[in-house]
Amino acid sequence: MVTRQHITILQINDTHGYLEPHRELFWEGNRAVYRTTGGYARILTIFNQVRKECDGAVIALDNGDTLHGTFPAVNSQGEALIEPLNVLGLDAWTAHWDFAYGAKRLSELAKRLNHPLLALNCFHQETGVLAYKPFTVIERSGMRVGVIGIAATIIDKTMPKHFSHGLRFTLGNEELPGQIRVLREREKVDLVVVLSHLGFPQDFKLATEVPGIDVLLSGHTHNRMIEPCKVNNTTIMQSGCHGSFVGRLDVEMSSEGARVRHQLIEVDESFTEDSEMVRVVERAIAPHRKMLSEIVGHTSTALNRNTLLEATMDNLLLQAIADAAGTTIAFSNGWRYGAPIPPGPVTVNDLWNIIPSNPPVSVVDLFGGEMMSMIEENLEHTFAVDPYHQMGGYLKRCLGINVYVKLENPPGSRVQQLFVDGRPVEPAQVYSVAFVTAQAVPEKYGRNRRELDTHAVDALKNYFARHDEVEAELRKSIVAV
Repeated sequence: MVTRQHITILQINDTHGYLEPHRELFWEGNRAVYRTTGGYARILTIFNQVRKECDGAVIALDNGDTLHGTFPAVNSQGEALIEPLNVLGLDAWTAHWDFAYGAKRLSELAKRLNHPLLALNCFHQETGVLAYKPFTVIERSGMRVGVIGIAATIIDKTMPKHFSHGLRFTLGNEELPGQIRVLREREKVDLVVVLSHLGFPQDFKLATEVPGIDVLLSGHTHNRMIEPCKVNNTTIMQSGCHGSFVGRLDVEMSSEGARVRHQLIEVDESFTEDSEMVRVVERAIAPHRKMLSEIVGHTSTALNRNTLLEATMDNLLLQAIADAAGTTIAFSNGWRYGAPIPPGPVTVNDLWNIIPSNPPVSVVDLFGGEMMSMIEENLEHTFAVDPYHQMGGYLKRCLGINVYVKLENPPGSRVQQLFVDGRPVEPAQVYSVAFVTAQAVPEKYGRNRRELDTHAVDALKNYFARHDEVEAELRKSIVAV
């Protein structure tokens, strides 16, 4: 007789502080459509429905990018998310942008959550001691499940320095086999789950190298995986972003092995909102709702970050910061997060969703040769053949330049031509460039770096004030040839 055990795993990843329903972009054939999705109140409804259906044999996990990304989250330094997360009833999480308020603040917040922060790859610099638990063991319906956390490896490599002050991060691939052995041999778990914020390409490679992972929950790259990926006996899944989706994985264990059934659940309006969570979320947002709902202008362009080489949302941001700085050239980071904005009215809340950290607008002088090197470096960080060398989000966003690239070429040889203001770049010429954040123009590039009195959100407000209707269509700033 075959004995069977069942466990259901629920995943949210890269929710980025989106407590309420919002618009999300979906591709339908050759066009983008926008639907209202997400919201913690609907996510809780889904969680509770599955918990009831499975008689409590459910584990709910969060891949991180949880405490940052919207005005209520950033304004409260993550405080606004604590009560909603505890009501959601998660079992564990890991982190990335959650370090934006510094390691000390993140530790304070983590202690107030009812579920542990896991990171086998985050160490105190001075002592080499792990900063957080590497794993937790969860028992449900007679099954022992070991969950191992891997935080984003790029926190001390490409993120602002204060994110990682006092900490160092590894990739986690060297530490992982030992933690799996502990779970299998000492903890006697039935199932090993890795909760990772490395991103799908790195997670895929990790699963090919490290045996013994039953399930790998991936985050960071915002993949909407309609079907899970199976590699080296590991099932990998990832579930979009902004809380627009919940990933569900039903695992049936028996002496014959494991069977899995996957579902990517769109958190749409067919799900009712849990009344308790509605009240909890309202407490977090109510003090800001009037300010955030103010209309600042209108856009004729659908603004989104759903395209890799260039995006309309970032074109708007670049236009605004170049206008504020009086330059024709501008750079910003290739962020993935930021709910899209269909053509029509734009609110203050939309602006904070575009750039929630609200950094100052800055200016720097770059040699043309430096600009070329900076773009080559960013291309390698984004498209490295070895996934372990990939370091971040989408490609750097650019205004005032046109770059033609061969993505398949080796590092340092991808840029075919670079034009500045319509003319071939002059390597020895100095160009004045507007930018936001050191991720856009790393500190090793340029000279005469200075911050302006204007911050990004105000630059956007001022830009809208000067235009009856803004447009920010794709400009072929970066073209793959």
